[in-house]
Amino acid sequence: MNNDLQILERWAQVFINRLQPIARRRLIREIAYLIRRSQQQRIAEQMNPDGSAFIPRKPRIRLDRKGQRVRSTSGKVAQRAMFIKLRRTRWLKVASDARGFEIGFRGAAARIAQVHQFGQVDRVAIGGVQYPYPVRQLLGLTEEERGLIRDRIVTSLIN
Repeated sequence: MNNDLQILERWAQVFINRLQPIARRRLIREIAYLIRRSQQQRIAEQMNPDGSAFIPRKPRIRLDRKGQRVRSTSGKVAQRAMFIKLRRTRWLKVASDARGFEIGFRGAAARIAQVHQFGQVDRVAIGGVQYPYPVRQLLGLTEEERGLIRDRIVTSLIN
């Protein structure tokens, strides 16, 4: 994937360099916000950039009144989407200038996103047990997003 990004970046740079600095900044910023919106929608759909679904949550074990381990009646975790807050604009930030843009998480959200992005081991709760989280790629370009970038660059050169 990294090689694909480098190829796209080199292709785009040739065309973007032909623009005036103000138009270049405006175009890069517009593309960055479009990509962020697309990333947010993909995370909401629980999909990896390659189109595969996120690995579902592990079923929770609950304790009854006597402290005995009991599975929930359905055997599944409540069907709540993962990363509801993490995908919000407050946490998923965009930085852009005339040279390019970056989309990523900041602060504590960055640590949580990194654990899931790369499938690292982390504590489930403060002082809790450690758990090896499966890989869930929160950030990454899809083919549609690459096409969106190409289309926006070409459209800006035509206008």
